[in-house]
Amino acid sequence: MSTGEESYDVAVVGGGHNGLVAAAYLARAGLSVAVLERLDHTGGAAVSVSPFAGMPARLSRYSYLVSLMPEALMADLDLNLSLASRSTASYTPYVRDGRPGGLLVERPEGDATRRSFAALTGSDRDYGAWQSFYAEVGRMAEAIAPTLMNPLPLERELRDAIGPGIWRDIVAEPLGRTIEERFVDDTVRGVVATDALIGTFASMHDTSLIQNRCFLYHLIGNGTGEWRVPIGGMGAVTDALARSALEAGAELITGAGVSRIEPGSDAATVVWHDGSREQSLTCRRVLSGVAPWVLRILLGDEADQATKPVGSQLKINFLLDRLPQLKSGADPAVAFAGTLHLGEDYTQLETAYAEASAGSVPSQLPGEVYCHSLSDPSILGELADRGAHTLTYFGLHTPVGLFEGPDGAAAKELAVQRAIASLDEHLVEPISSCVTTDADGRPCIEAKIPQDVERDLGMPGGHIFHGDLEWPWAPNRARLDTPAQQWGVQTDHDVVLLCGSGARRGGAVSGLGGHNAAQAVLAELG
Repeated sequence: MSTGEESYDVAVVGGGHNGLVAAAYLARAGLSVAVLERLDHTGGAAVSVSPFAGMPARLSRYSYLVSLMPEALMADLDLNLSLASRSTASYTPYVRDGRPGGLLVERPEGDATRRSFAALTGSDRDYGAWQSFYAEVGRMAEAIAPTLMNPLPLERELRDAIGPGIWRDIVAEPLGRTIEERFVDDTVRGVVATDALIGTFASMHDTSLIQNRCFLYHLIGNGTGEWRVPIGGMGAVTDALARSALEAGAELITGAGVSRIEPGSDAATVVWHDGSREQSLTCRRVLSGVAPWVLRILLGDEADQATKPVGSQLKINFLLDRLPQLKSGADPAVAFAGTLHLGEDYTQLETAYAEASAGSVPSQLPGEVYCHSLSDPSILGELADRGAHTLTYFGLHTPVGLFEGPDGAAAKELAVQRAIASLDEHLVEPISSCVTTDADGRPCIEAKIPQDVERDLGMPGGHIFHGDLEWPWAPNRARLDTPAQQWGVQTDHDVVLLCGSGARRGGAVSGLGGHNAAQAVLAELG
């Protein structure tokens, strides 16, 4: 092992939100901490930017909503952060028998939701099934959420606490079977299914159950599953975490591209380049906020393309002069206030998966739209007084492989066209008539595919979860001998722990990876 120039208790590789959470907890406990971030700013995917020339609006470029970050964590770190509830849970425009309509789910659900289900389905059957299903899922969330900031429970402990029925439906069997058994209407089935497919390329009947795990994570945050808008954009989350870490005494080093980690029996050396020369430090523990696939390379392994994660999403950010009118006649301020589903009927989701699996951009691209400026007009700056709005589109079933090779740019352009077409289908006028032009006269539209995410953020394969999500508990026969194992942050090296989305209970903007790695370090180092 080489000799480092400086010595710390802990080095955190990667200054994303999880790395900042870990640094804040450890520095508050009195440990010396250095965070090494490759980019010139911290935050990873949780950042706000002004991507359009001359336009002051600050968009959440990558991550865009918060659900899984525990309120207890925010309180622990004294985060000056406000999260706004959305007045609408979801709105799904549709055309049935040539007539446009829309399925509205209020927050909280009321009579308008019941009437909307009845207008779509012709009875109260599916709404009753909806209420029953989500009541059971809610009780499951209430049981799981309190465990997320504790050592891993065993699977059997949670199964016994939750009960066999909903455990079978969410954990043991492919989610497609559950949805098909419980719901009749194709649109209702699709609205339920979409939470299983955010950033996850899978059929609803995939026997690996990665879709089930994605679904669970989207519904357990703080025991309610509510997704909220951070006031000031996702950058406000990063700013609050960085401030907490700095005030506690952590050192944040940006422009520090880590090239290798050299672990020993009780310490490690981390080597990075600052743009002009190579530097190194020694530490008692290394926390890795980068994807496990990248970590293996930093530890000296060859890049294994066969195990590289496969990201699957299309993100499009728009800046609008005004919200568009819907053919259904719904108030845009209601319809766009929550999650607006497009091309996400159940059969459409499965068809899109089959087409993408065969190497084609889905003919009807499924996706969803969010208007954060309805919940937080502050992100618009002076444009708020002009009636402007942001719009974010998140497309499903667009795996990284669709955009590889010489035809990748054309595939990206086609995917963007089909995403916009899925929205235009339900609008009185095309969305292009509402899009603002920037100071250079260009439409304010920005699109990101998995390759862009990998290039910009270093996430292999553009996978927003750093890899497939795992169940947020330990298998019954898991080894839980060490603090790292007990917190789900272990690697093959005792002095190197996971603290990012690749940790068990990682994924999304939760801070759980950072919190749990910090607790394991504190248990080991005292």
